[in-house]
Amino acid sequence: MLLFWTLIFAVSLAVLVKGSNWLVTSAEKIGLAVGLSPFIVGVTIVGVGTSFPELISSFVAVLKGVPEVAAANAVGSNIANILLIVGLSALVGRKLIVTKSLIDLDLPLLAIGTVLLLGVLWDGVITFGEALLMMITYGVYLLYTMLHKESEDTQEIIDAAHLHASGRERQPTQENSTHVIPGLTGDVEREKCESGVFTFPSRGARNRQTPCAQAQGVCRFTAWDFFMLVVSIVVLTFGAKYLIDSLVQLSIILNLAVGTIAITAVAVGTSLPELFVSLRATFQKKSEIALGNIFGSNIFNSFVVIGLPGLFYSLPVDSQTLFVGVPTMAGATLLFVISGISRRIHMWEGAFYLSLYVLFLAKLFSWF
Repeated sequence: MLLFWTLIFAVSLAVLVKGSNWLVTSAEKIGLAVGLSPFIVGVTIVGVGTSFPELISSFVAVLKGVPEVAAANAVGSNIANILLIVGLSALVGRKLIVTKSLIDLDLPLLAIGTVLLLGVLWDGVITFGEALLMMITYGVYLLYTMLHKESEDTQEIIDAAHLHASGRERQPTQENSTHVIPGLTGDVEREKCESGVFTFPSRGARNRQTPCAQAQGVCRFTAWDFFMLVVSIVVLTFGAKYLIDSLVQLSIILNLAVGTIAITAVAVGTSLPELFVSLRATFQKKSEIALGNIFGSNIFNSFVVIGLPGLFYSLPVDSQTLFVGVPTMAGATLLFVISGISRRIHMWEGAFYLSLYVLFLAKLFSWF
C-alpha cells in the first residue's frame, strides 16, 4: 500500500502542475481576446501561475477536512523556495545578481509579508478576520505594483510570465522588425495581436514593454482554448483531490502527522514550477527572473494560499509547522533579505542555503 499511495501522490502532483500550466495558457489567451489589458492579465493570471498548485491543494484540503495542510503548505513552500530553489540556483549559476528594482520594491514587500504572516500564525489558528486582512493586503500589493509599473525602465527585465507558464522562450521574428509577444503562452504566437505595445509584469521582474506583432491584427481565441480552460479546471480539481487523499493515507501508513508531509513533500512538489522557472532562468543568466519568481511566489503564498481558504474555514496550524516551520521560514527570509541587500548571492551562500534545508528536514523528522 505504501508504494501504491506514493505513486498516487507523485502522479497527482504531476497532474496538478500540468493542469496549472494549461489553465494559465488558456485563461491568458481568452483574457486578452475579450479585451483585458495585458498588464492585468499578467498580474492576475500569469503572475500567479506557478502558485496555482499550492492554492488548489490547500482549498481541497480544507474541503476534505484536513485544513492544517493550508498553513503547512504555504510555510513549507516559502521555505523550499528560498533554501532549496534559491540555493540550487546560486549553486548552479555560481552567482545570482540582485537588481536595484528587486531591492527597492520586492525585498521590502517580502519582509512585510513575512512579518504579517508570522503575526497571523503565532496563535496557532487563522481566523476569518486574519484571512480577510491577508487578502486585502494582497490587493494593496497588486495596486502598488500597478502604480509603480511605469517606473521600471531597465532593459534587462524580460517577460518571466512566459517562463512561468511554459518554460519555452520566444525568439524575435525578423518580419517588419517586430517581435513575438514573449508573455503569451501556448499557441498565441500564431495569433497577430494589435495595439503596438504589450506590457507584462513578472513577479519581481516587472513591466517590460514589448512591441506587438502586427498593428492590424486582433487577438482571438478558439473553442479549443475554452475547452482547455474547462479541462484544466477539472484536471486541477482531481489532481488536488487525489493529492490530499494520498497525503492522508501516507500519513497513516508512515505514522506521521498530515502537516509534516504537507510542509515537506507537498510543499516541494507544488513548488516544482518555481524550481523549473528559476533554474531555467539561471542557466540563461537571467538572475532577476530567477529571484523575482521566488519573491512573487512567497508573497502570493503568504497572502493568498492562506488567506483565500481562510475566508471559508478557520485554519489550524499544526505543531510541527508552528514550532519548526515558522521559525525556519522567518530565518530563511531574513537570510534572503540580507543576501539581497548585498546585491549578490554567491555559490557558497547557495550551498549554505541547501545545508540549512537539510537541517530543517532533519529537525522536522526528529533526526536530531
